[in-house]
Amino acid sequence: MKRLLFILAIAASGSLNSCVDMDITPKNIVTDNELLNTPAGMDIYMSRMYSLMPFEDFKYTAQWGFESNGWLNSTGIEGTGEAVNREGLSASFTGERTSYWSKGFVLIRDANHLIETLPAFRENFSEELYNHYLGEAYYVRAMTFYTMAKRFGGIPLVTKVIQYPSSEDEMEVPRASEEETWDQILADFDQAIELLMPQEIKEGYANKYVALAFKSEAMLYAGSVAKYNQDVSGRLTGIGRKTGVRVIGFDEASWRTASVRYFTEAYQAARTIMQDGKYSLYKKRWIAGDTEAQYQNMVEMFSDLSSPENIYVKEYIFPTATHSFDAYNMPFSFRSPLSAGTCPTLDFVELFDGFDRYPDGSIRVTNGDQNASGEYLMFDSPLDFFKDAEPRLRAYVIFPFDQFRNKQIEVRGGVYTGDAPIKPFFSSYAYNNADTRYQNLSIYNGSSKSLYLSPREGGSQELVDYNGQQMTAAGQEGPFFDNGEATVTGLYLRKWLQTNPSAELGEGKSAQPFILMRYADVLLNAAEAAIELELVGASSPDGSSLLQVATDAINAIRERAGAVMLQGTLTGDVNGRNIVRKERRKELAFEHKSKWDIRRWRVAHYEGRDGFWGESRDKNKFSNNENFRFRGLYPFFSTKTGKYFFDARFQWIASKTFGYRPLDYYFEVPSGEVAKSSVIDQQPNR
Repeated sequence: MKRLLFILAIAASGSLNSCVDMDITPKNIVTDNELLNTPAGMDIYMSRMYSLMPFEDFKYTAQWGFESNGWLNSTGIEGTGEAVNREGLSASFTGERTSYWSKGFVLIRDANHLIETLPAFRENFSEELYNHYLGEAYYVRAMTFYTMAKRFGGIPLVTKVIQYPSSEDEMEVPRASEEETWDQILADFDQAIELLMPQEIKEGYANKYVALAFKSEAMLYAGSVAKYNQDVSGRLTGIGRKTGVRVIGFDEASWRTASVRYFTEAYQAARTIMQDGKYSLYKKRWIAGDTEAQYQNMVEMFSDLSSPENIYVKEYIFPTATHSFDAYNMPFSFRSPLSAGTCPTLDFVELFDGFDRYPDGSIRVTNGDQNASGEYLMFDSPLDFFKDAEPRLRAYVIFPFDQFRNKQIEVRGGVYTGDAPIKPFFSSYAYNNADTRYQNLSIYNGSSKSLYLSPREGGSQELVDYNGQQMTAAGQEGPFFDNGEATVTGLYLRKWLQTNPSAELGEGKSAQPFILMRYADVLLNAAEAAIELELVGASSPDGSSLLQVATDAINAIRERAGAVMLQGTLTGDVNGRNIVRKERRKELAFEHKSKWDIRRWRVAHYEGRDGFWGESRDKNKFSNNENFRFRGLYPFFSTKTGKYFFDARFQWIASKTFGYRPLDYYFEVPSGEVAKSSVIDQQPNR
């Protein structure tokens, strides 16, 4: 496992020479001679680079970018459909408040300086150690270029230190084509893989397998862009006005060849890791056929630093290096100071096994053929609704009335006092009726009131007499219809949260690690690349059956998750591809991965939205030709029956709608950078 323990250090970037007339180095300047000629000096230099690395973890917020503050941190709420929240942060991933442009070039300069300068100090290190340090520089540059390419497409490929001052020709580097950019990323990863040791030399550094894993991910992204840009209406490609370079998209003559090449590279990198056997799926608590053990296994895997699955981990240390994920994402009764920052959706839950379904595949809450017909299904406890749910889902999501930190999480959408059987509250659950809410129903605000909900005004709830006691309409954990401080979907996040009841909560008091890359990623990369190669009839790069490799990878993940195993071998068609995509959506949820997947698959805009969930779903059920929105699953208590029923409804505490256009697959280049440069092109059509 590769763990990242970041040590903040001051090290000069770029040229580190004297800046005064006398040939005396100022005492506040650290020179190359002091940094690059010993392992101790290199530790300082590497610490600076890694402190600037663009890792998306607990301190990354998609709407804000790499600001490293972790304020209001949530995951999966960037229009991915995995979750929503009540904050303004819950928006589509169409840009970042702090653009990763200038920051990227600062880190690239540090990597370039090391590549150019370290050879002068080669004799001070063993050959193996010298190569490893160079490999670190190429790895850092590859990761930085990759981070920028995902956002902007073609970027200025600055592969040498630019001294200042210099001539305008030397200072100004235009954006390369998108294909040239991905080729450079590939070359840098390959150079890093060749130079890096199989084992990191110190915690906080990379190794060969880290570079292989991220190469696989990057090339999967490149292959997807090359291929699926062509499916966007009119082809998603464009020429820069200043330079005439194809800064987004691929040329008509090259995209097919490029996509196959990148998918091949992604497959080979993933297969190298798989065949070398250094990593494996976490199964320390796993027991075949024991759903409780399988659930607990997946809960613990995200906090166990000894996990054989962990390839790259951002580790925090209390109290000196912490984050605040728990402070914003706990259930309402644990508020510290906020809560419910990541509320999983019913749309996400519907990806998982273990539920009865309507003919259209959505989860059944009535005995009719859709949730506007028939009568509500009744349950002794809300947990009965989830009794057959996939253990992996329970490890990711807190179900209503399940246990968390030794406490029952009491979630009610409301209390219904009318007669049974109970018909659906709404005559239409369609997208165009999403803004009609429970508060608008006559059974709530009419003369014969039979529905009780809970506001939070003054901290009070609506109360209902039941069996001689007063029952709060929303329970301890909400939802409260006028306040989003409790769940807004009827569900809470469990993944990543500290489960130890004695763990102190609050801002800056969390220290659980964030897994940036794990073996499940590698298996999913291999499976997807294999299917993509099979789709175009490409030969297997390693002679193995591509479909068997993909099938085995998916079944390994499903077995660990307690999911239904594939019967037979995956098919080399769109259906097989979608099975792999769906598995990726399930396994990697809330890990800052899905927002990139739906971008590279080009399925966030309306025309491509049928494949948004990695499977065929009717996009018109959750979107119109401009916006989309997601649903909650709300448990209501019936006083006449003493049982619970569920309503599947568009999230109703606040109107969370998301919009996405093909233009949004590429972020805007900062306008100031475009305005001041004669060669930096803005995105076409911006």
